[in-house]
Parts: sequence; structure tokens; C-alpha cells
Amino acid sequence: MKPLVLILCTGNSCRSHLAEGLLRAAAGDLLEVASAGSKPAGYVHPLSVEVMQELGIDISSHHSKHVDEFLSKDVETVITVCGNADQACPMFPGQRNRHHWGFDDPAHATGSREEQLVVFRRVRDEIKRVFEAYALGRRDQARLG
Repeated sequence: MKPLVLILCTGNSCRSHLAEGLLRAAAGDLLEVASAGSKPAGYVHPLSVEVMQELGIDISSHHSKHVDEFLSKDVETVITVCGNADQACPMFPGQRNRHHWGFDDPAHATGSREEQLVVFRRVRDEIKRVFEAYALGRRDQARLG
């Protein structure tokens, strides 16, 4: 069974889904990856789906979930991607690791659709750099372990 990495943010509509898709693409053979929110928005932001599609990663089937859905699961690692989720994050049974890597919330982007896409792409690319590096570290750890 692959270790479960749970990525949390408040609304579970943008950042956590970007991170989930990117980490699954980078380490899905090694890790089970899921995301949730402390106050789920109830949808995945359409611009998140669009900017991930640009990378060939399909998150269109993702849905917004509450963190409570994972309280009975064996969560090995929790990664929070916003400050509110970091403060509201519960401990999970079996949890061994916790990381906080904060990113701007692209859902707050204003302006034209193109201006909003610029923000979504920037945040996606920032998340991509961090989570691909994390995946490489996990691969090294698995190879040495």
C-alpha cells in the first residue's frame, strides 16, 4: 500500500487541487495523493482545471472534499498550502510528517480572464517547482530506504 499524502487548503478549490494533480503526476506510482479543505468551496475552480490541462494533467474529475473525510484514514504526510489550513489542521492517526508550503490563492485574482489566467499559471508553476522537488526527495528516500 502506498503512503497517503494529504494536501490541505481552506477551500479545496484551487491550490490543493493544483498540488494534488502535480504531485500525482510526479510521484503517483510511489504515493497515494489526495486533497481536502477545512471549509470546502464545493467546486474545483474552472481556471485550475484549465491551467493544469495546459500541462497535460486532467483534474476535471476532482471534487471539493472536507478534511473530516480523511480523519479515519492512515495519512502518512499532511502538506498545507495556505496559512488558514496550517492553523486549522488536525492530527491524523498514523501521521508521521507535516509540511507547510504557502502559496497565493489564485481564486482572488481580479481583472480580465487573461489577467486571472496569468495568476493561475504563476501559482501553478510555483506549486509545480515545490512539489516536483518533494517528489524527487521521496524517490531518493525510497531508493535509499
